[in-house]
Parts: sequence; C-alpha cells; structure tokens
Amino acid sequence: MTSRRNLLMSSALGMLGLGLSGHAARAAMDPASGRRRRAGGNTPVKTLNGRSLPYEMKDGVKEFHLVAEEIEHEFAPGCVAKCWGYNGSTPGPTIEAVEGDRVRILVTNNLPEHTTIHWHGILLPSGMDGVGGLSQPHIKPGETYAYEFTLNQHGTHMYHPHADEMVQMAVGLMGMFIIHPKDGDAEPVDRDYCFLLHNWALHPGTYRPDPSIMTEFDLWTFNSKVFPAIDSIVARTGERVRIRMGNLSMWNHPIHLHGHKYQVTGSDGGRWPRAQWRDETTEIVAVGQTRDIEFIANPGDWAFHCHMSHHTMNAMGHDIANTLGVDQSGVAERIQKLLPGYMPMGETGMAEHGRHTAMAKKHAGHHGMQGPRNTLPMMAGEGPFGPIEMGGMFTVVKIRDDLAHDDYSDPGWYNNPQGSVAWKVSG
Repeated sequence: MTSRRNLLMSSALGMLGLGLSGHAARAAMDPASGRRRRAGGNTPVKTLNGRSLPYEMKDGVKEFHLVAEEIEHEFAPGCVAKCWGYNGSTPGPTIEAVEGDRVRILVTNNLPEHTTIHWHGILLPSGMDGVGGLSQPHIKPGETYAYEFTLNQHGTHMYHPHADEMVQMAVGLMGMFIIHPKDGDAEPVDRDYCFLLHNWALHPGTYRPDPSIMTEFDLWTFNSKVFPAIDSIVARTGERVRIRMGNLSMWNHPIHLHGHKYQVTGSDGGRWPRAQWRDETTEIVAVGQTRDIEFIANPGDWAFHCHMSHHTMNAMGHDIANTLGVDQSGVAERIQKLLPGYMPMGETGMAEHGRHTAMAKKHAGHHGMQGPRNTLPMMAGEGPFGPIEMGGMFTVVKIRDDLAHDDYSDPGWYNNPQGSVAWKVSG
C-alpha cells in the first residue's frame, strides 16, 4: 500500500501554481456584505474525510500520481472492510487543477486484475477517455499508464474505472476531479466542500463488499463514511458556502439541507450563468451526475442528508417480516436457543434496535441490541439532547458567529440562545 510519507512528499511543491486563493491570494472584504472575499484566484476545496492530491510541475505540466490498490477501509468505528481505492483511501484523493492547465496523471495498478480510469465529464482526446478495450489497452497488474490532456473547461467532475466497473466501483474505486475557472469565480465562495455519494453491500458480519448487489444495499455513504463518522461541514455565520456532490452510487439521492434555502449553481458543466441558478431546499443528485449548491451560512447545527429515509440508516435488513404491532413476548428468547444472535424487529418501531447496547443504555427507552461482528447499528448518532436516530448519508452543518475564516475544526455542539429550543408542555 502507498505509505503516508509518499502521499505527503512534495505536498508543498504540489500546491504551488494552483491558483488557489488560500495559497496565493490575499483576502479582501466585500463592502456590501461584510464577508471575506477572495482577491483573485479560487478557494481551495475541502474534501469531507479526505484530501487533495499533490502534484509536481514538470516542464509546464502538472503531474499527479494515482495508485490503485486494495485497502482496509473504516466506514465508522466498529466496521472495517477490505475495499479497493487510490493512494490508500476510498474515495481516492481529490484532483484539483485550473482551467487551461496541462495535466499528466500517472496511474499505477496494484490490483489483482486489470483496470483503467475514466475522467467523468471531462472533455479530452478519445484516447485519454479511459474505456478499456475501446479507447486504450487495459492497465494490467504492475503496470503504470500516463494520461495527459489540457483542461479546457471548469466544473465539478469525477474519476472512476471503465474496466470491470460492476466490481471495481462497488468496492470503492472512485474520486473527485475539481477544475477551477481560470479567472476565478465571478461571485467568490468562502468555503468550498466536496464529496461523493455511494452505496455498499457489506452484509452483516462480513468484511468485503458484495459487487453482485444491484438494489438492496446495506450502507449509504458520503465519501465512503456513514454517520456519525462523516465530517461536519463547518462555516462562519454570513459566509458563502459551496458544496459539490458527485453520485457514483446505484440510486438517485434527494439531498436536503435544514435551516437554509440554497441555490443550485453548477454541475460537471461548470458554474451555471447566474440567471440559471434556482432556489431549493432539496436537490436530486442523479446517478452519474454532479451538482453544486451554495448558501449563506445561518448560525446553528443543521442536518444535511439524503431524504430517502432508508439511506440514513446503516446495516439495512431486507426481506424481513413486518412485526409492527405484533406482541413478541418470549419469542426472541426461544428462537435464540436455536439461532444465537437472532434479533427481532420492534413491536412499536425501529428505535429500540438502532443502537448498540453500550450506547443505548445511556438513554431510557433505547434498548439497543448487539448485532453481528463488524456490523454497525442502524442508527448510531449521539447529540446534545440524546440519540440522533440517523446513520448513512447524514451529517451536520455547524455554523458559528465567532469561527475563524480559516478554521475547519469541529466547534462542538451549538449553544442555542435561551428560549429558542422546543420545550415539553407540562400537564
């Protein structure tokens, strides 16, 4: 596997010349809004639970190196699987470049079978498109291929194999490719986030994703993590925030943000003309699409998630009889004598089964059950007021008045002003 030292080597050189304002341009203030603005250049992308890929300049070309390899990936504490990824992670590191750049991407195959890489949504010569057998020979195990092309567009893009796709994408081979506009954004953003939507068939008690599943998935992820292991999205009150989302899963995902009306502003076609922006609170990111949303940050802790309810749960079960309203007194104990570890569904709902026993005991009314090894509880979040009964494609947008502009660390839970929290009515 790729070592951390190799991943970080030349990282300082790797960002030189990128044209990103966080490295090369000074901050300015927008007198109309009072928010920090960028004096030229572009805002660097923050990849949830990830990083951007360093590069080296060689004769005017930005040279990146991706290594496809088997990795050990943690979806959340208590759930680890053998997956495939790039440079030690799934998704692989985000590639960031600028419109007009000439890029060279070296791809080394350390997998047990052949592979390629397709640059999804990017305009390039046919022979660089990465479709094995059609536009290039397959990259055999142990081989390194070079892809080289000029970036003649900007926008939110992806990369993934076009060889044995059913297997290779199902076990984690994918990444984001962000191309910044050469003249910077006409309306700059203060924070720029990105992540990939994906699904996994990691059956309870198993350690490798099942690539043969087409619809009945067990885990739903933002950047190959499930809640509560997904990074929070952090911002300062009043900042303009962009979130770039790519979907390489097998489902469409309606992504909903609480507490804000955002604007849908772009895709792999680039940032759209201002007249095409539209206001939404939920936007479907379809399979194979990317979507950019932007909003002005309001203070608080705000849920951000897929609105398909079974996509915000972990370790999903399928073909299970409906037991709502069924008195199961004593049934579990008798069945467990024959099937140790048997776990019945709830009579009054799923909440009692959503959490592992150790955490569930902290809260009255939540009687979580221990599942099979290497299997997450269905709903594992813990918030300031008790269990957050979510998993999967869910995270929290944390916005604070006093957050430093360059601070991306988790600020903890929001201190709600007095009188602004819903209360129990007595009697």
